[in-house]
Amino acid sequence: MDSQKSPTVIQIEKVSETLKETPADNQDQSFVIQEIQKAAEERAKKRPVIQKILNRINGKPSDFTEIVINSEPLEKRVAMLHNGILEKFEVERTGDQRMVGTIFRGKIQNLEPGLKAAFVDIGEAKNAFLHYWDILPAAQDSSIEIVRDNESEQMRKQKEKITIKDIPSKYPIGTDIIVQITKASIGTKGPRTTTNIAIPGRFLVLMPFSGQCGISRKIMDKGERTRLKKILRELTIPEGMGVIMRTAGEGKKSRYFVRDLHILLRIWEAIQKKIEESKEPCMLYQEPDLIERTVRDFLTEDIDRVLVDDEATYTTMLDVVSAISPRSKSKFVHFKENIPIFERFNIEKQIAQTFMTRVALPSGGEIVIEETEALVAIDVNTGSHKGTNRDGTGFIVQANLEAASEISRQIQLRNIGGLIIIDFIDMKQRKDRNAVYMRMKHEMRHDKAKTHVLPISQLGILQMSRQRHKESNSSGIYTNCPYCNGKGIVKSERTMSVEIQRRLHSVIRNLRPSAAGAQPRHLIVLLHSAVLQRLRDEDENILSEIEQKHGIKLTFRADPAYHIENFCILDGATGEELR
Repeated sequence: MDSQKSPTVIQIEKVSETLKETPADNQDQSFVIQEIQKAAEERAKKRPVIQKILNRINGKPSDFTEIVINSEPLEKRVAMLHNGILEKFEVERTGDQRMVGTIFRGKIQNLEPGLKAAFVDIGEAKNAFLHYWDILPAAQDSSIEIVRDNESEQMRKQKEKITIKDIPSKYPIGTDIIVQITKASIGTKGPRTTTNIAIPGRFLVLMPFSGQCGISRKIMDKGERTRLKKILRELTIPEGMGVIMRTAGEGKKSRYFVRDLHILLRIWEAIQKKIEESKEPCMLYQEPDLIERTVRDFLTEDIDRVLVDDEATYTTMLDVVSAISPRSKSKFVHFKENIPIFERFNIEKQIAQTFMTRVALPSGGEIVIEETEALVAIDVNTGSHKGTNRDGTGFIVQANLEAASEISRQIQLRNIGGLIIIDFIDMKQRKDRNAVYMRMKHEMRHDKAKTHVLPISQLGILQMSRQRHKESNSSGIYTNCPYCNGKGIVKSERTMSVEIQRRLHSVIRNLRPSAAGAQPRHLIVLLHSAVLQRLRDEDENILSEIEQKHGIKLTFRADPAYHIENFCILDGATGEELR
């Protein structure tokens, strides 16, 4: 027997040593904004002529907005790019519950007078939290202008007025109740709910238990508001129900609202049927998945193009859009290039930045974002800021204005919620503080989550709150680090499984086809044992499909000493690392 080691064995041993080390800080995740914007400008030149004309009329001749969708067996990712820059990012994984917006038939299990709250059994692992205030009819939302009262005088008289003091007697333990999730479970806390049901459509929001009809104040044009109010008054809405016109309805004709209302009423009829048939706590309605929500909430006139890398998802989206906006079908494109779609448009690097503590600003400064249990702290540093008038106040104001724009973007990308404290560079003059404050309010105006921004104090501190519907994006991507007992974070086994499959697809694309009659190509994957267990137990079928589809053989070798975020793919014949 030959005592010399084969090249494959030597390469494996060499790579094995590197896998035991902590990965480098995300390698190089830097990107040049100017290059990204230039690439977007080139894509903008290829859009249809009619879209160019409409953009010019609307005062946006050079803007180019596109939605990029990456669909894989374990997760779906949606990114919205404005002139190439990542503005919105959402991810949904297979098996994840879509809790926010879900409607349940529940049963009150307990009343806590001290908390002024009820705990409701909704048939899930955790009881839902229902504050007494959320049982009462919702107070008028300041962001909505009430246009129409859809309740008759008789109906208003029949409605029993109750106060918080009346709730324990009106809703004793064991009472059946219909609730909707407004905030998903976070940590050990159960979901938060309300009895003020709201079912969102594309252009309208249906409120079955409220007779108030209104229009979003985010629609600023006075002439357009007048037109929409007229449409709202003419809609045939069942007595006692209310609707809200969404910002997506701006510029739409009345038939769009009529069609949307009919769809929402059919949904409510189905919910009512389930209420009548069910006796025990159960789910009555669930929000659509990420793909359908993307079409419903983000496919507006401002969107120039939608790219999808999966054929099945592409077909599904065309079916969905055909029902609600047939004219928009022309915007959809099936992405067929070999390079992964998020890499093709420099999205991966921009996403990676959203998980970093430090974010560089274009002019050389930086912001530092720290998430804690109680609040999120953001610090603004000048760093090597290349502003003008460095010795004067103009430099400080310039740096703070730039930071305000980037902070608002990062808050929305990371889905940060709760209390947020921002420490801007000190500004002595009130007009300068007001300028930065107004920039912050302006940048947050399109955020779908409710926000409340306070003026900057004399110490340069801005306090704001943002509605929290679910955990931040980082909470879904990372898990507690097994190497430091929760003091740090590493990627989860599921995340690593997704990345390994993604790398395998990329490697296979670059392999030369095997000659006819030759043995299948052999790939060896070196990885952490916990990730291997995930592949064996839950993702085995996906890997088998990869082998059958591409005619290759996969071998996995694991060692618990490897770092969980490290893996390597080798050529089984040569031992060469493949990327």
